[in-house]
Amino acid sequence: MKWIANFLLSSLGKKLIMSLTGLFLCLFLVVHMLGNLQLFVDTDGEAFNLYAYQMTHNPLIKIIAYGNYFFILLHAVQGILITTQNRSAKGIAYQGKETADTQAKLAAKNMRNLGLLILVFIGLHMWQFWAQMKFFTVTEVTYGDQTVKDLYTLVRFAFSEAWVCVFYLVSLAALALHLLHGFWSAFQTMGLMNKKYSPLIRGLALAYAIFIPLGFASMPVVFFLMGAPQ
Repeated sequence: MKWIANFLLSSLGKKLIMSLTGLFLCLFLVVHMLGNLQLFVDTDGEAFNLYAYQMTHNPLIKIIAYGNYFFILLHAVQGILITTQNRSAKGIAYQGKETADTQAKLAAKNMRNLGLLILVFIGLHMWQFWAQMKFFTVTEVTYGDQTVKDLYTLVRFAFSEAWVCVFYLVSLAALALHLLHGFWSAFQTMGLMNKKYSPLIRGLALAYAIFIPLGFASMPVVFFLMGAPQ
């Protein structure tokens, strides 16, 4: 068992954990975005509020959610450790292999800073919605015989604030750069990049880094234009 611990604490082990947790979080982002797009299903928030209720009351989903929180923290800690280790060894920030893509180079050189901004963004996001639902009084609405918390109106009020929308959009731009480098880098770390599949993986990374942040960005933009509910 000692060799397992030694491997996980080694530079390669840290990068492998970073890659696996990163890919798990990429999958989570897809699911989370698709769920949140239910904000646009109707104008009174019924679809989204019922979805949010199911997500917070399903025991399996709750277990997965706590696992997701753990992976976010583990991913962040591993990133800090890798950056610190590389700076100590080389005197430079973590860059990974150079690519011909300017955006990928920019992302690679700033992965730590991008990650820290995203971590702050996650904290604000959790405070505005998860914490409000868990620990504060939220207006309830009834659909048929089901009474649920009105998270839809909470979202609309949050995104009616200009500073919230601006911060979300800046953070999503940082997420796009983070994903652009991190997605293909995870496959590279696991030894899955080769001449045959490398163009496909890079193409998927670019598409993912564009469409996932754009999907999330549509929410603050649309609700800001709609304004706060009356």
